[in-house]
Amino acid sequence: MTVTKTLVCVHAHPDDESLFTAGITAHYAELGYKIILVTCTSGLLGIDDQNLPGSAAGHHREYVRATRAKELQEAAHLVGITRVVTLGYEDSGLLGWQQNSAPLAFMNCNVDAVGTTLAALFAEVGASVVVTYDENGFYGHPDHIMANRVTKNAVAKSPSVERLYYPVMPSDLMAEFVIRASAQQVSLPKWVTDASVDIDRSLISTVMDVSRFSSLKQQAIATHASQTDNADLVTMNPELFAMLFGTEFYQRAFSKTPTSADSADLFGGLS
Repeated sequence: MTVTKTLVCVHAHPDDESLFTAGITAHYAELGYKIILVTCTSGLLGIDDQNLPGSAAGHHREYVRATRAKELQEAAHLVGITRVVTLGYEDSGLLGWQQNSAPLAFMNCNVDAVGTTLAALFAEVGASVVVTYDENGFYGHPDHIMANRVTKNAVAKSPSVERLYYPVMPSDLMAEFVIRASAQQVSLPKWVTDASVDIDRSLISTVMDVSRFSSLKQQAIATHASQTDNADLVTMNPELFAMLFGTEFYQRAFSKTPTSADSADLFGGLS
């Protein structure tokens, strides 16, 4: 009997699945793998219908919560995700926002309790490969950093997970992209401008050519239309977009057994 392989991506907010891992989810869905998305927060501190950020007075939180939930379902379906699991925590906002201290903010969650919940999910779906952000949360967002912490806790408790990976961007490529985008007067979101810039290519274990999904990824980002800080990514010319999104780079953070078979496949060498 053939066992369906399962990929689980643990993300902080609605739209992260489209920005960071849409290439691999579309790729492995095409191969018939089961793709599970965990979204830890509702993203309710995102941009509202008045184009206000979550830190602004008068921000329409409930509009954002409902809108982003709808956008998440549509985008997840587009990029091949089989099932969306939402943990229901509140968005913590960027570091220094007053919402950081909210009791239900994800950055204040009980790491061990959430890790236990995730470990149970990994067991239920038979997860063999898990993806989340690195220890810096890719660009320092508190919710991304917490996603790393709870996922590592869960992986340590899970008998099924064989590997854990982080999506990363090599520093030389990111620097070149920012220069080219700036020359074209493209407005870049904070997850690009504040991204970790110390990722040397030697840290990258897996390079996934997902260029055939570039237009799909751009469409998925467009589905999260409420988040206007990504608007220029949606209208960016295809060549420049593919420079940042046509290849996905991953750092292997954990593997049960030594491997070098994953240079172009997160599941490489796994039975």
